[in-house]
Amino acid sequence: MSKIEKDLESVLKHDPAARSRLEVILTYGGFHALVMYRFAHFLHRHRYKLLARIVSQIAKFFTGIEIHPAAVIGSGVFIDHGAGVVIGETAVVGDNVLIYQGVTLGGTGKDKGKRHPTIEDNVMISAGAKVLGPFTVGRGAKIGAGSIVLKEVPPNATVVGVPGRVVRIDGERVDDCCQSLPDPMGDEICKLTKRVEELERLLNVKNDIDE
Repeated sequence: MSKIEKDLESVLKHDPAARSRLEVILTYGGFHALVMYRFAHFLHRHRYKLLARIVSQIAKFFTGIEIHPAAVIGSGVFIDHGAGVVIGETAVVGDNVLIYQGVTLGGTGKDKGKRHPTIEDNVMISAGAKVLGPFTVGRGAKIGAGSIVLKEVPPNATVVGVPGRVVRIDGERVDDCCQSLPDPMGDEICKLTKRVEELERLLNVKNDIDE
């Protein structure tokens, strides 16, 4: 079975709204984007790089999905409601990966060479998630909607939040104390809380003096 056939089967498997192969072939933008990507990738590998980029931009115009022709994408991939999906030049996507609308597999602008993530098999990346940097998202992982993932994700982990943090591995809850990802928003809230407590203490001291 070809990669395109596996992509088609993946749509039918994961989308209950898909009633037939013909419907998917005619109406599913995510499937169209993958078909055009595979043609552009073929051109890119055979050194027709400008033509490959033109094909990818045509696909972006018609589907709203931008996949660089140099990216490596496995079989059985399903891009559901794919508007706004961006997959960068050095990204690697494994087999049977689910990608929802607004997902970015991008870089941080700080790396050279391999700049984009590697997504292993059977990963699900929910709507609006951003996976940024040259690290690996392990097999079977799930990325929550709107998450921003900046560091490696273990296999079978669930990641949520901004920045992304692992909350489950193999279905078991992970202690937040074990998290190593920075949380600038949480840090700012802690600083503001301490400042409010300090001001309340000073206010109470002043009231005691006035009395």
